[in-house]
Amino acid sequence: MWRAAVSICSNIAEGDERDTDKEAIRFFYIAKGSAAELSAQLEIAIDIGKVDALDAEKVIEACDEIGRMLRGLIVARSKRQAR
Repeated sequence: MWRAAVSICSNIAEGDERDTDKEAIRFFYIAKGSAAELSAQLEIAIDIGKVDALDAEKVIEACDEIGRMLRGLIVARSKRQAR
């Protein structure tokens, strides 16, 4: 879970620093995947009783929101790339 969480912000930062929109978009998709990965891992941790469900649900909701924001960023960069 730690690696997935760190991967989210790391890939956003790396993507934003890339020279082309195409490269940036690739890293944003990786970050989006890491958010989904963290969310899935938290669901499993809830199911097996390793984390408190209420605390984990807050993080899962944040992962969902981050995914939506990344999707918006991907769409915006894709439109810019198409120009």
